[in-house]
Amino acid sequence: MPQQDPYNAAQTINTPLGDRQIYKLDALRGIGEIDKLPYSIKVLLEACLRNFDNYVITEDHIKALASYNAKQVGETEIPFKPGRVVLQDFTGVPAVVDLAAMRAAIVRMTGNEADATKVNPLVPCDLVIDHSVQVDAFASEVALTINSEKEFERNNERYQFLKWGQQAFNNFRVVPPATGIIHQVNLEYLAKGVWDSEGTLYPDSLVGTDSHTTMINGLGVVGWGVGGIEAEAVMLGQPIYMLIPEVVGFKLTGKLQDGMTATDLVLRITEMLREHGVVGKFVEFFGPGLADMPLANRATIANMAPEYGATMGFFPIDEKTTEYLELSGRDKNLIATVEQYCKTQGLWRDDAHDITYTDVLELDMSTVVPALAGPKRPQDRIELSAMQSQWQQDLSVTFGKASAAKNGTAAEMEAEGGVAVAEAGNNTGGVDVTFNDQSFKLKHGAVTIAAITSCTNTSNPEVMLAAGLVARKANALGLKAKPWVKTSLAPGSKVVTEYYEKANLTADLEALGFHTVGYGCTTCIGNSGPLPEVISKAINDNDLVVASVLSGNRNFEGRISPDIKANYLASPPLVVAYAIAGTVDIDLQKDPITQDHNGKNIYLKDIWPATSEVQDLVANCVTREQFETQYADVFKGSEEWQDVASSTGDLYAWDEKSTYVQEPPFFVGLTPDVKPIEAIKGARVLAKLADSVTTDHISPAGAIKSGTPAAQYLDANNVPKSMYNSYGSRRGNDRVMTRGTFANIRVKNQLAPGTEGGYTTDFTKYDSAVDKPEEASFIYDAVQNYKDAGVPLVVLAGIDYGMGSSRDWAAKGTFLLNVKAVIAKSFERIHRSNLVGMGVLPLCFKDGQSHESLGLDGTETFEIEIDDNVQPRQDINVTATKADGSKVAFTTTCRIDTPVEVDYYRNGGILHTVLRNMAKS
Repeated sequence: MPQQDPYNAAQTINTPLGDRQIYKLDALRGIGEIDKLPYSIKVLLEACLRNFDNYVITEDHIKALASYNAKQVGETEIPFKPGRVVLQDFTGVPAVVDLAAMRAAIVRMTGNEADATKVNPLVPCDLVIDHSVQVDAFASEVALTINSEKEFERNNERYQFLKWGQQAFNNFRVVPPATGIIHQVNLEYLAKGVWDSEGTLYPDSLVGTDSHTTMINGLGVVGWGVGGIEAEAVMLGQPIYMLIPEVVGFKLTGKLQDGMTATDLVLRITEMLREHGVVGKFVEFFGPGLADMPLANRATIANMAPEYGATMGFFPIDEKTTEYLELSGRDKNLIATVEQYCKTQGLWRDDAHDITYTDVLELDMSTVVPALAGPKRPQDRIELSAMQSQWQQDLSVTFGKASAAKNGTAAEMEAEGGVAVAEAGNNTGGVDVTFNDQSFKLKHGAVTIAAITSCTNTSNPEVMLAAGLVARKANALGLKAKPWVKTSLAPGSKVVTEYYEKANLTADLEALGFHTVGYGCTTCIGNSGPLPEVISKAINDNDLVVASVLSGNRNFEGRISPDIKANYLASPPLVVAYAIAGTVDIDLQKDPITQDHNGKNIYLKDIWPATSEVQDLVANCVTREQFETQYADVFKGSEEWQDVASSTGDLYAWDEKSTYVQEPPFFVGLTPDVKPIEAIKGARVLAKLADSVTTDHISPAGAIKSGTPAAQYLDANNVPKSMYNSYGSRRGNDRVMTRGTFANIRVKNQLAPGTEGGYTTDFTKYDSAVDKPEEASFIYDAVQNYKDAGVPLVVLAGIDYGMGSSRDWAAKGTFLLNVKAVIAKSFERIHRSNLVGMGVLPLCFKDGQSHESLGLDGTETFEIEIDDNVQPRQDINVTATKADGSKVAFTTTCRIDTPVEVDYYRNGGILHTVLRNMAKS
């Protein structure tokens, strides 16, 4: 509650929930044109008005937002206090580890064990365990059971720790495994539209430790992904300090043509917004096209805000919002209050309002056509009609393989001695493979994973039921997925299973191999599990470029599977279609997708449902009762979850033998005193990288490769290879994660030419003026030598450094590798913030400059002239000295963006700052 109300904004209104206090935005009409503000800016303004204390939040902040000018936003910093935090377990476990470590640290600093409880979430926090299930078993009735058993076997230590956290911290709830994907659970259950707390109503808002937190923007809730570091600070009562964003308006008109999907629409929007440039901006959707757009389609579009680069993709609350709240089982008095509150506050969508946006884009949805995106980035949209030609070009240009002309479709099958023979792709050659008693040739372009996965689409009944209808029509014709395709269905919640059952589609999906494999984030996060051994061996022994097709939002290099280089995003019904075709080297709009048992050509149009068919199923098979049933006791969990034992108490008992949870070194030895910022001298380059390096490249989430430093650590701790699990699951152990930093199998460090993976040149081993290294070193091993020699490190990079997931370990690992600065052409928003939050200096080359243009080859030593008087975004001089003594001097922009970030950097990080303040109090 605010200490002051200088604007007389507090007012009591009578609602269906009873008398409630609100902070009326109308009270600020004398300061600015409130009616013309974008809806998302109004939510930020209300948060400042309600939390006004004239200390953290001042009149200047309120005036800056109330008088917001979208055409001239400037660079004004504001504090934003979100109402709550959501976490998934990959990012949530290290967040809780940090909180446990902070408790241990504050007791060490003060000598008082009672001070441990000072470290406690001050806002509601929900952690959804959804990232730990892996697709080991598939295309089997027991796949779900096997994968669940393996999940609990692999992750028992982590689950014990989370159960400790649940009892140790207030305001902290855990949604158990096998419930659903975090963003779908948030959409279907956790979010409220308007929050009701201690007699006060206010807009629901949040931050989440996953970049796709933005999916909740489809429900009219302000929220976006942050790194775990920033989320932990919010949990501990700190605001998010942010520059007031530009807001780009996106006008939607018309309606989708028959047979088009929300996935096709979002891929077009992603392409348009990436081309326009919206990094660091809000996008707000409006226009007549919203009138009939289902909320699930809005959620699909909002989900992919990170892919189009925006902080948010916001849809204001309207009738479609309240319809969805009703459908999904929310309290009816709450729903009525949401409408009353939003209309009172001017937060109810009304396109008659003349809202001013920084820029406006427009899309007539009737122009949207079927599409995929890939093979490496979600913004690289490919129209379905151009997919085959684009694949052949990418095979040659992107992957460096000879591409032959088409010589017959992959669907052609003939009987040879009673054994089915199929062509896996249309390029000449191929590898003979026998799997599950079927023989075939595996070729470039073979689809080896077809996955209905990811909350982007599993939250959307229209596209999920469309996939089921494709399966029904295909099954009726006796069609099957090709034998080399690993098929999987990972519903985002059990509600999906409920409406599949009601629509009688489960058996049809299973007939094509789409059995439910788990309720969580699987293929999209890299939990696709291993390909069958004979398939994997054929791919790797013959250097085949094979493909995955998934209904996800991410397809970055090395993310989906270590065996698969080409990855394509597509709608769920297209996933089913490509499983039947078995190759991406096909024109699905012209060529037969396969043949039936009689040799008749079957085309995609023969199995594709009309929009009316899909909408009829949605109307008849998706019910409020399904949501009410599945979320009735959401925190209880299965018997396996209930049987997980855990410790108790305010302080966690660290186990030195654990390979999952260790006390991180961030706060060990932390003192109350802060040292001044000093120049960085004598730094060596650890990695020199090109454009579009993702947080996956920096800190992979997927499988741990044998022989790497992380695997060596697990081997030394007697962990069998079958139990390595993934980097994502071991984020509670810094000893694994530091060894895994820059260890993505696809990362290419220009200091180790000819290699892929976590390699570098170790300059402690030779004189760069005279010698040349005989072989590359593991990055982790080189860092140990640099630490012993007292040499700090820097990273050189290109455009969009740190794009992708809101992965705090990409910054934590960088910090623990003794990297003091990253110099890049540009940074993605979350990673830049995370670097500052870990005390790592982000610097940008000036426009037109890069490490290439400056002639930096990475053998130089670097001096970075920064001191304790550093200001946000000031120029920082850098001098690189080459082995022959010549110097390259250049100026960079300091990407410490706000005054409070200067304080975070000075303290060594945001959590260090918070911890010192707590100890002093």
